[in-house]
Amino acid sequence: MSTLLEKQIKVNRIVTTSTAHARAIEDPIRAKIVETLYHQALSAEQISTALKKAGYKKALTTVRHHLDILKESSLIEIARIEESRGAITKFYSTSTKLLDFQTPEDFDSTYSKTILLTSAKIEKILKGLKPKTGKKGKKSKEYSQYLVMEIMNRAMTSILEKSNKK
Repeated sequence: MSTLLEKQIKVNRIVTTSTAHARAIEDPIRAKIVETLYHQALSAEQISTALKKAGYKKALTTVRHHLDILKESSLIEIARIEESRGAITKFYSTSTKLLDFQTPEDFDSTYSKTILLTSAKIEKILKGLKPKTGKKGKKSKEYSQYLVMEIMNRAMTSILEKSNKK
């Protein structure tokens, strides 16, 4: 058998997520709900209306089903509960911001110098962050990498959120 194509693939992206989170947002409607709730707390009825405006016509029962899945995965939570005329209304919110963009084809060439400079600075920071997991072997190294990525992710989120408020 002869090789028709061989290409070396360079790792240039690490996604830190759990399988529960990945399963929860695999449905475009659930991803849209998380994106919508990032901006404000909404009730199921308000979420249904927002989805309709975005082109997703779903019954309220379907929306509630999606909310349950997102709650179970901890991507959303109940932000407040109101009582009005004997009825209870739950308002949902999220602490997760989804960024859904396509990287341009010229990204590597355009940002290669910035990536190199930033990598060197981050490498210095990471030397002080190497967590001790108590595990041994390859899983320990991967878990340490996950922890460092999660710390960096949360630090970047904090910085970006502060800059958005200015």
